[in-house]
Amino acid sequence: MPDLREISVDRPVSEKIEEMKAKKCLLDGDRKAYNEISQLTIKRNKEKIKTLRKENKELRQKLHDLHMKDEAVINKALKDKPTERASLKNKTGQEAITILDHKVSDGMRLLNALKHQVAVKEKQLRNMQITYNEQQQASFLAITTDKKESTEAQRIRYLENSCDKAQMKIYEATHLTRTYEKILQKLKEDSLKWPLVLENLEKEIKQSLNEQEELQSMYRDAQLSKENALKVLKKHEDMISHERKKREIQLQELKKEAEEKRMLHDRIERRFNAQRPSFQQQDETASGEKQVLSGEEQQQKISTYEEAFRRIKEATGVSDTMEVVSRFENQGATTAHLEELKQENEKQISLLREEKVKLQKTFEEMKYTGETKLSRGQRMLEEFQEKLQEEETSRAEIENKLEKMSKILLQVKSGIDHLADRLSHLKTPKGYTASTKLSPSSNEYVLDQLALCEEKLLKLMDDFHDVDLEKVQKQMEDEEFHINIESRLPAYNTRVKLSTQLENIYAESESSREDEPEVLSRSAIKKISQSIIDAKMKKDMPRRRKKTK
Repeated sequence: MPDLREISVDRPVSEKIEEMKAKKCLLDGDRKAYNEISQLTIKRNKEKIKTLRKENKELRQKLHDLHMKDEAVINKALKDKPTERASLKNKTGQEAITILDHKVSDGMRLLNALKHQVAVKEKQLRNMQITYNEQQQASFLAITTDKKESTEAQRIRYLENSCDKAQMKIYEATHLTRTYEKILQKLKEDSLKWPLVLENLEKEIKQSLNEQEELQSMYRDAQLSKENALKVLKKHEDMISHERKKREIQLQELKKEAEEKRMLHDRIERRFNAQRPSFQQQDETASGEKQVLSGEEQQQKISTYEEAFRRIKEATGVSDTMEVVSRFENQGATTAHLEELKQENEKQISLLREEKVKLQKTFEEMKYTGETKLSRGQRMLEEFQEKLQEEETSRAEIENKLEKMSKILLQVKSGIDHLADRLSHLKTPKGYTASTKLSPSSNEYVLDQLALCEEKLLKLMDDFHDVDLEKVQKQMEDEEFHINIESRLPAYNTRVKLSTQLENIYAESESSREDEPEVLSRSAIKKISQSIIDAKMKKDMPRRRKKTK
């Protein structure tokens, strides 16, 4: 029996040795082949490097030659321009061409700008020449008229000035009416538009505030889910560590128990092997010595067997003999069972480790997604806060614009009231239909006043179109002149008008009243005449000085 075991053990070892030798030979062959291949590749790479270096050197030489050719061309082209030649040093031909193109384009732009300036100056010179010629012609005409009749020249100048003033006033009045109409139209449009704009802005602000609240609630939910996930992860980790410690303790106990049983089995087997030759010898000589042995020797053998059996029972913890035998027979099955338990425990440990890795990955993913959600929420919150800030600034700007518009509206209202006050001495046109009584603070009242002023101004322009302005202005000047003289005279030196003059004046005034549907009041005539006299005196002063020279 022992010889067969030794033979069965020696055969696989020899086979393994042969197999290892074969593997070693194969590995040596592979190593030699690999070394040869690597040496061949090294040689090829060195040759390739040598050829590439040679090609690189040739290409560098070609590039240097090209640079030298370009530099020679540039030096030849810019022989008389050392500064430009120095700026184009170490540049290729194409780069030099592009730089020179840019410089040429800059020069062309500068030339075009200078040409434009020259054209503008020439146009201004032509206009100034035209004005100079006109002034020279006017001065020549004035000199010729002065030579002929000085009173007629003064009369012409006076009429021209009066006509210019009337045209300027008419133009100014029409311009004011158009400006006021545009301002009023703009204010109407703004008054219709701004409430909707403000309402939309308020809606957007409310919507942004609601979105901010939703984002804050999402942030709180994300924080709670993060805390819950951390708690669950910690709980799982504690449970896994507790189970791992428990399994390790059980495994240590099982290993200890298996080691004790193995040691006990080895000890019993050694004892049994040591006592087996004596038992066989006793069995062989038992038949021959039965007659020789005495009762004391038989008793001693029995006690020896009993002592050995007692020790076996103490080692195994079993009292029955058959059970002791079955224990010895089942020792291999117990060892196999323990090995199976060990493998199962190792598999379970590997599964638990994989589960731990998966849980760690899920935790990292949850952590990353939570952080990304949190960062996204914070970014959205910051964006909405910036948008809210922009809306608040735009609202402040709109409020400032609204305040400015309200100030402009008040100024327009005051201007229209002032214009209406200035035109209050004029009668209301016949075709004008007065609207119902309106509040002076309402916008409709301002529109009504503006329309009334427009009608009065149009009526005034029509009236002045049919009137002889020269005659009226002459009469106004005479009256103003007499009034000024009378105001300067002392109290005792008053001028008494004759009855004929008074009758003529009354007759002329009545006839003018019959001819004209509306006549200016005395105060308005005084103001107009005073402005005309002042303008005339201002214009005549430089001319008189020229004449004295």
